Amino acid sequence: MDSLLQLNNCTIRFGGLTAVSNFSMEITKGELVGLIGPNGAGKTTVFNMVTGVYQPTEGEVLLAGERLNGLKPYAITGKGIARTFQNIRLFSSLTVFDNVRASFNLRLKHGPIHALTRGRAFLNEENDIEKRTLELLKIFNLDRLREVMCKSLPYGDQRRLEIVRALATQPKLLLLDEPAAGMTPTEKSNLMKLIEFVRETFDISVLLVEHDMRVVMGICKRIYVLDHGVKIAEGPPEEIRRNPKVIEAYLGEEPP
Repeated sequence: MDSLLQLNNCTIRFGGLTAVSNFSMEITKGELVGLIGPNGAGKTTVFNMVTGVYQPTEGEVLLAGERLNGLKPYAITGKGIARTFQNIRLFSSLTVFDNVRASFNLRLKHGPIHALTRGRAFLNEENDIEKRTLELLKIFNLDRLREVMCKSLPYGDQRRLEIVRALATQPKLLLLDEPAAGMTPTEKSNLMKLIEFVRETFDISVLLVEHDMRVVMGICKRIYVLDHGVKIAEGPPEEIRRNPKVIEAYLGEEPP
């Protein structure tokens, strides 16, 4: 299968603290991969290295063979990586429609001059963006809420909207940082279906960080496990579930 994302021996240090050490990972096109570990294991730090928030002290990050080291987050998004956040970061003062519409600005062809003159090319592109925004909202049953301020949405709809906004950037890889946090069991079941739906419908790869093992084990085909910034296991869910190092990391003691 074609490799999409590669992390090769990535290490990141903050002063004297090594947050992630010699971490390697590969995700192929169309895969749904999990990244798990106890609190403070370095999972979000890996996300931040992939998206350019942090630069690895050592090692390299590749997307479809292209080196991403040194690129700013907006440039990496332009290359095809989008993410959601552990704490929802929607534009609270904008409507549902405008939250999604804003993401299409990444692919705009017209510039400031066209916006000032409001010529035909500008109007055509704006109409196309409006149409595509509405189409995305319809797919996720959010079109009925298009004029609602996003801060007024129920928690589950806010999570869905954040995923829709990320998809509007047309990613090849979607990173989901603890999307099930704060959800009820029913919402988590719906989220699992939603993630599978997104992967299949948009033909993208997904990297999922999640504490809820039922969610991770239920939808991920492969799982990487971090503990204190070090990869201690990787493999399919059935292997990870029985791995002594993983059991010890989560329980804090040697398994019987």
